[in-house]
Amino acid sequence: MSTASTLIPAVPLVPEEIHPDVALVARAKEGDTAAFEQLVRQYDRQVFRVAQHITQNREDAEDITQDAFLKAYEKLDQFQGNSKFSTWLVRIAVNESLMRLRKRKTSKTVSMDENVQTDEGSIPRDFADWSPNPEQQFGTSELGEILRKTIQGLPPGFRTVFTLRDIENLSTEETAEALGLSVPAVKSRLLRARLQLRERLSRYFRQNKNEGPKP
Repeated sequence: MSTASTLIPAVPLVPEEIHPDVALVARAKEGDTAAFEQLVRQYDRQVFRVAQHITQNREDAEDITQDAFLKAYEKLDQFQGNSKFSTWLVRIAVNESLMRLRKRKTSKTVSMDENVQTDEGSIPRDFADWSPNPEQQFGTSELGEILRKTIQGLPPGFRTVFTLRDIENLSTEETAEALGLSVPAVKSRLLRARLQLRERLSRYFRQNKNEGPKP
């Protein structure tokens, strides 16, 4: 009987799928403006939505969208392809949005390490999640308008994480990368944002229920 080792057939390597944006970015880096214009068409609505959710102002969002793409074009050489182009672009848009908020000076600084204050007292970060999540019903017009006003009242740090993760449907890892945060920090802020939304929405519906229909 042969003592030679049994040969194991080699498993063919499956080439990693390359995202279409990689080719567009490469062409844009070489000066192909049409390639960059295509990237703009693909992501301008997403960038606008992110900016509008954070700033709660349409005119600011329009300006931020233009500024974000201009800055992305100017810094295109800095994009190394270690993340999705859309994630890199969203990070620029978030930074521009938060900068606009700071210029407005309309938001108070909120420590993200402090407990959340609710009607029932202080809630630590390790609270349980809640269901159903209001963002799952964001498409309905009436609740959507209520949610829009409620989200507007969130601190910017919470509002930004909620926007990227639950409205734009970025993954937790993509949200962390876009904001320059750790994954645990994103999860903590997201849970706190959801808790505050639940608290505010509950208060709203309790108030309307107590008032009852107007005669």
